[in-house]
Amino acid sequence: MDESLVGWAMRVANAELSLAVPRRWAHSQGVATRAAELAQILGSDGGLLLASAVLHDVGYAPRLAVTGFHPLDGARFLRDEHGADGRLCRLVANHSFAQLEAEERGLRECLDAEFPLHDEPLLVDALVYCDMTTTPDGERTTAEERVAEIVGRYGADSLVGRFIRRASPQILAAVERVEAVLAAQPR
Repeated sequence: MDESLVGWAMRVANAELSLAVPRRWAHSQGVATRAAELAQILGSDGGLLLASAVLHDVGYAPRLAVTGFHPLDGARFLRDEHGADGRLCRLVANHSFAQLEAEERGLRECLDAEFPLHDEPLLVDALVYCDMTTTPDGERTTAEERVAEIVGRYGADSLVGRFIRRASPQILAAVERVEAVLAAQPR
């Protein structure tokens, strides 16, 4: 695992989220904890998963909110202010099927042009798993409970509510795929 990448990611996420949006920071730390548990199944990409897990919501920091779409704002910040690795930026930009929310916001073409989807399905699924099995307060949950929590928090007819209901089958499938990989690991 790339300790320097992970350490840098933790410092950046802490600086941007801990004071400005402490609940997002708690969630991001919980997502990173989940990622640390999965790192071994990704081999050399374990550090990349951990870095993307802790940074996936950095775009919620008020000073970074340019478009109001946190995956895009976060990825642009990482690319433009930190010169971050392109794979990391693409994971942040597209985490948890963000391209579907981008469609709801009229930003899909922009997202696709700047940060094309990863062609590494296990890495993408692992980040979905970590994000969607962690509560806003950083605790463990099921993907079904997390989707319901998001719909309840934003409202079923809100932009986020529409997106998460639309993405739900893909989220649940990604979580199932990761759980299958984990179940196949030697104990």
